[in-house]
Amino acid sequence: MQDAIGIPACFSSALKSSDDHTTVTRLGQSVHMSLYRTKIADQCRLITITWCKNVMLHGLSVSVEGPEGEAQYCCKVELKPWYFWRKQGSKHFIVHGDKAVDVFWDLKAAKFHGETEPTSEYYVAVVCDKEVVLLIGDLKKEAYRRTGCRPALIDPILVSKKEHIFGKRKFSTRARFHEKGRCHEISIECKNKSNNNIGGDGDKIQPEMEIKLDGHVVIHVKRLQWKFRGNESIHLNKMRVEVYWDVHDWLFSPGLKHALFIFKPVLSSSNISLSSSHSISSSSPPLSSSSTPLSTQTGSSGSLEGFSVSESSEFCLFLYAWKVEQ
Repeated sequence: MQDAIGIPACFSSALKSSDDHTTVTRLGQSVHMSLYRTKIADQCRLITITWCKNVMLHGLSVSVEGPEGEAQYCCKVELKPWYFWRKQGSKHFIVHGDKAVDVFWDLKAAKFHGETEPTSEYYVAVVCDKEVVLLIGDLKKEAYRRTGCRPALIDPILVSKKEHIFGKRKFSTRARFHEKGRCHEISIECKNKSNNNIGGDGDKIQPEMEIKLDGHVVIHVKRLQWKFRGNESIHLNKMRVEVYWDVHDWLFSPGLKHALFIFKPVLSSSNISLSSSHSISSSSPPLSSSSTPLSTQTGSSGSLEGFSVSESSEFCLFLYAWKVEQ
């Protein structure tokens, strides 16, 4: 499992992969990354918005992809309680030698409600060539007024989100599987169930896992020690969502380890069968998010470390669940 983002990565190069989860685990911080693709400086580039949260501060990082996929250009903001002036501002840097890019933010009245990302009363805008190439937040009118720039002719595409969350048995987050869809509550819970084997060794503890969507159990995995890697399809209105999991390190690795859950929406189509759910053998290779983005065009086929995903939408959610010792 790769692509852990701690505070040093959050405030340096949010696109670079790292095998070292030390900072994330030591600080126990939540990290949310959103990866967008849009046209900037005359090229199709990736922009990463990273939010970090721990007991001391909220952090925001905006990075623009440089040559050969490197996150060369980065804007960093630390929202400490005593740094009031940092909650609104702008930063200017040069991309590709001569293209000016400006990042504007206003987080003075941002409402976090205990979340890592703000939920309302904020904006973050990326501007190039007098166009707002990326705008997040609900204060859109204020953002256009402050930047004095027009909306871009090409809308940015949200490619993926990556989240690091901590818990003991239960892990929760909120996500949209479609840009215009509503926000859904995702809950993952690992349980230990006693199994009474008559004539055997007596009661045995069998780990199980439940995945809930908006409070309803959509996936129930029994005998988790045998099915620690796999996938199933769930149905949400007219959309299918492929759910992949890898909880090997929860069960078999000592110390603080994380599981990886991947939620991949699939485009509805008359020629796509919605009736089958399938599992992957526990001998399959571990899941990895290093292959994102899965495709460069909506509707094209892609793969996720051996997991076939066809007719998929652009968006993919990677959820890293860190299990804290009780």
